[in-house]
Amino acid sequence: MAVSIRVGRVYDKPTAADGARILVDRVWPRGLRKDAAKLDDWAKDAAPSTDLRTWYQHDPAKFGEFRRRYVAELEAPPARAALERLRALAADGPVTLLTATRETDISQAEVLAELLRKPARN
Repeated sequence: MAVSIRVGRVYDKPTAADGARILVDRVWPRGLRKDAAKLDDWAKDAAPSTDLRTWYQHDPAKFGEFRRRYVAELEAPPARAALERLRALAADGPVTLLTATRETDISQAEVLAELLRKPARN
């Protein structure tokens, strides 16, 4: 069974196709009221560490290395538990992973989406 995982910006207006809307940033997005976000969950523990975010700074040239380091971070608790929770939500229906970054294609949300689209390994 294929899971439906989308990636979007938390500032974008919700759509009917979003399914569960989950913020995957460690810090709350600037200028966004919590009631305006229309979120189903905030998966802080699935977000990259502060050290990794600070090193990366959304530099496209660093994305490959960011992905490698981030996937390694997701192997450790509590990130692993957060990833498994996201996997369970995705098994129940469509999920949209949300981030504040403008460049969603080089974000942690895209890395998570790639991981969630693959079958779980035990």
